[in-house]
Amino acid sequence: MILTMDFSNMVLSIVERIPRGRVTTYKEIAIALGNKNLARVVGLALRRNPRLIEVPCHRVVYSDGRVGGYVLGVDRKKELLMSEGIGIENDRIVDFDRILVRADFLRD
Repeated sequence: MILTMDFSNMVLSIVERIPRGRVTTYKEIAIALGNKNLARVVGLALRRNPRLIEVPCHRVVYSDGRVGGYVLGVDRKKELLMSEGIGIENDRIVDFDRILVRADFLRD
C-alpha cells in the first residue's frame, strides 16, 4: 500500500481519540481502519506526524506491550507515557491489558 495523505489523516484522526493515560497498538489502529495487516503502514504514517504532542502518537505501542519507537526517541516516549501515569518496566507497559484501547473504541 502506498501511504497517501488521506490514509495518514485517518490514522492521525484515530490517534487523537486515545485518552490520556491509555495506549493502543499499531494493530488496533489498523483493525479500526478495516485491515489488521496495515499495522506497519500505520507506523509509517505516525513517523510522519507533523503535530507530535497534539496528535499523541506516543500512546501507540507494540501489540506485546513493548513501548516501541518514537520520532523524538524512545526515552522521550517513555517520559511522555510516564507523565500520563502509565507505568513502564523493562520497556513494557505495566497493566497493558487494562489500559489498552481496543479498535471498537477507536472507530467512528
